[in-house]
Amino acid sequence: MATYECNVCGMSVNATCAKCNEPLVNDSITTADGRQVQVSKCPTCEGKIKSPMCCGQDMSCTI
Repeated sequence: MATYECNVCGMSVNATCAKCNEPLVNDSITTADGRQVQVSKCPTCEGKIKSPMCCGQDMSCTI
């Protein structure tokens, strides 16, 4: 399971897919303009969400 942690305040979160009850995994997507964006992805249904933010920045991920 991916654990996201804030580099500023130290808060951390674990996330699971409510549809599949599977732990989300860290991934990235490439936008139409070529930017890489960190996302959390369900390995079963492959749904994606923008990775969590805290203190105004993306939380870093460790697996």
